[in-house]
Amino acid sequence: MSIDFSLSPELEEMRLRVRDFIEREVKPVEEVIEREKLAEQDRSGYVSKLIEMRKKAFAEGLWLPHMPEQWGGMGLGHVQLAMVQAEAAKSHYGPWVLNCQAPDEGNMHTLLHWGTEEQLEKYLKPLCEGRATSCFAMTEPEVAGSDPTLIQTNGYQDGDEWVINGHKWFISNAHRASFAILVVRTEENPEIPQAGNSAFIVDLPHEGWNEVREVETMHGSTGHSEILIEDLRVHSNQMLGGRGQGHLLGQYRLGPARLAHCMRWIAQAEIALDMMVDRSLNRFSHGSLLAEKQGIQWMIADSTMELYQAKLMVLHAAYKIDRQDDFKAEVSMAKHFVANMLGRVIDRSIQVHGALGYSTDTPLAHMYQHARWARFADGADEVHQMRIAQRTIAAWTDQGSTRAATGDLPI
Repeated sequence: MSIDFSLSPELEEMRLRVRDFIEREVKPVEEVIEREKLAEQDRSGYVSKLIEMRKKAFAEGLWLPHMPEQWGGMGLGHVQLAMVQAEAAKSHYGPWVLNCQAPDEGNMHTLLHWGTEEQLEKYLKPLCEGRATSCFAMTEPEVAGSDPTLIQTNGYQDGDEWVINGHKWFISNAHRASFAILVVRTEENPEIPQAGNSAFIVDLPHEGWNEVREVETMHGSTGHSEILIEDLRVHSNQMLGGRGQGHLLGQYRLGPARLAHCMRWIAQAEIALDMMVDRSLNRFSHGSLLAEKQGIQWMIADSTMELYQAKLMVLHAAYKIDRQDDFKAEVSMAKHFVANMLGRVIDRSIQVHGALGYSTDTPLAHMYQHARWARFADGADEVHQMRIAQRTIAAWTDQGSTRAATGDLPI
């Protein structure tokens, strides 16, 4: 019998170490940052506190959980990483403190797999050491972000250089990035649409890379930039991966990155459920505690079941990645379900809190704003549903059964 959901003593000890570190070192500092509004009013003090937390994480051996030991990481597989991310993301700054935050985490994996020795030394090493930040520039305002074959940003070769023109937006972390991985259309008539793009590493700031603005979103104007690219020149040795492999590179990056998002979303949903139950046990209305009312119990029960489903889906998808099995279907289903579960659980928690939940006196309002983003980040709901349906139909057509499309599990 090989199915075992228990953790080894070593992994359980690591999970508890991460939990203790977040509670002891990160959450108290996070409260100070928010209470004193350091990010807006004392930028140097804000940065100093963030760096100090990172130094402590490094000193306690909780640095780069997703990277191999030779790169200074903890060398964890994806199942193990789920334990770390689900604990770290119970604090807003947790993943960043451990240096396993998006988009750097996905970019590290991408560089490790596709980079030349020179690129690893110049770009991956400082990312791993926490001396640099990065962004992944693929999405464009003029075309559907969920279909990279439509990318219009184009590049042509001019001697040893490529000249690039185009328009990108919602480029997370671009405002503070040291470099970008830029996806560009380089092939006019590829044999297949997926072979039309290439990826380049662009040092920032860079002539021709113009930040128009940080796009105002539901949660403010920080983090996601609009970029106008005008006659930007990069040397041919700045290409990441082979010519025409930009789509392949992007998909390689997005699979595990989607699942890492799910791991962090599970942490947020668990916080919302904890708050929902706590509120129900401490709020008296119409003759009884909220926890004794059937309508509230149903919201708690639905949230509990959905969180359970989410955890199982993420663990199974992570297991398939670790085994180097084809994981696309499982990650796609997990990403769709967990993103929607997150919104529903937070919404119910706000409802149980009433006006308090709608206010900013609790973290729920802020969590809800970020949760809405989850349903289109790294692939819109509808695109994942389309792919899931296509795989299910193909499984029936090829095998006379839909078993392979539902996780190919032994039940």
